[in-house]
Amino acid sequence: MTLTRFTMAHWCILVMALMPIICAGIAKSGMMTRPRRDGGYDNSDPRAWLARQGAWRARANNAQANTFEALPFFFAAVLVAHQLQAVQIAVDVLAVVFVVLRVAYVYFYVTDRAGVRSITWSLALLVNIMILLLGYR
Repeated sequence: MTLTRFTMAHWCILVMALMPIICAGIAKSGMMTRPRRDGGYDNSDPRAWLARQGAWRARANNAQANTFEALPFFFAAVLVAHQLQAVQIAVDVLAVVFVVLRVAYVYFYVTDRAGVRSITWSLALLVNIMILLLGYR
């Protein structure tokens, strides 16, 4: 049995898997201790509660949804690059760049900076495509 260790890109998969949870936490922050009757977080019906939120809470929830949407392509790109034995340092660097761009994307989304958010989204998509194509021969 051969044991392999996680690459930086593997760790980036874990970070990205946790990012939607962080976005949900941002959307719910400060509302967990407030009673439901006063608009506090409703753990009995969390999706309906989130749907009623506005401003930055709604944007954080939207960032959560978009982050979930970005996960399959990122996961597949990293795994395909590994499977095709792409240059590991390139996969690692691009995976870290992707994570940084997605963190920035969430920040720009929550702070309502739509223009720069869209540019950041586009750059992250381009980086993801680059990861996928690293193994192409």
